[in-house]
Amino acid sequence: MAEYTTNSAEETIALGKQLSKQLKDNSVVCFFGDLAAGKTTFIKGLASGVTDCELEEVNSPTFVYLNIYEGKRRVFHFDLYRLNGPKDFLGMGFDEYLYSGGVSCIEWSERIDSLIPSDCVRIEMNHVGDNKRRIKIASPWGDNG
Repeated sequence: MAEYTTNSAEETIALGKQLSKQLKDNSVVCFFGDLAAGKTTFIKGLASGVTDCELEEVNSPTFVYLNIYEGKRRVFHFDLYRLNGPKDFLGMGFDEYLYSGGVSCIEWSERIDSLIPSDCVRIEMNHVGDNKRRIKIASPWGDNG
């Protein structure tokens, strides 16, 4: 597990872009952390790195559950905050996106804990001060972040 501390939104975005370089198609990246922990900010960098989209295009799909970002590759950005559980996720057919050739980013992954693939990248984020975040990344390829 690798641990990072970022001191600004820009640093959090840069860390997301750094991770994006290591993600292959069908990667599932699961995010854990309280409200305002910086999950969407991290995903802005990750999605921009994977797709080459503009940072402004990336926003939280809180009310629609899923945003799809197109580009050189695709990113499926889930926000499951309002989801009741795994049954709802499966009922909406969202599981079909996990292995459809893109990179899946799942905020509030704990809502579907029983469906999370064992080889996912797990990112735990904590707000520890003004713009400061502590970010722990556990990936199937080791401590390379």
